[in-house]
Amino acid sequence: MDNVINANEAARAEAIGVLSDIELEATLQFGSREMPLREVLELGPGDVVELDRHVSEPVDLVIGDRIVARGEVVIVSGNFALRISEVAAPQLRLESIRCLF
Repeated sequence: MDNVINANEAARAEAIGVLSDIELEATLQFGSREMPLREVLELGPGDVVELDRHVSEPVDLVIGDRIVARGEVVIVSGNFALRISEVAAPQLRLESIRCLF
C-alpha cells in the first residue's frame, strides 16, 4: 500500500513540476459592489464608486476564481504591490488553476 501512495505522490510532484512555469494572471481585489446597470451606464470622469471593504482591511490576491493570499497594498518602484500577511493552504492554491483548464 505504501508503494501505491509513494507512486501517487511522485506522479503528483512530477505533474506540478511540469505545470510550475505556466503564467497565471494575479489580480488584487480591493472590494466589490453591486451596481444597477443604470448606474454603470451613468458613470463618468470624477465619479466615485464606494466598495464594501474598509481601507484598513487586507486586500485579496486572486488567481482564477480563488483567493490565494491576503495582504497590505504597498508601493514598489512606483507600482502597486502586495505585502503578504496570509497565504491559503497549498492545496487551495493548486485548486486556483483548475478553472484555467
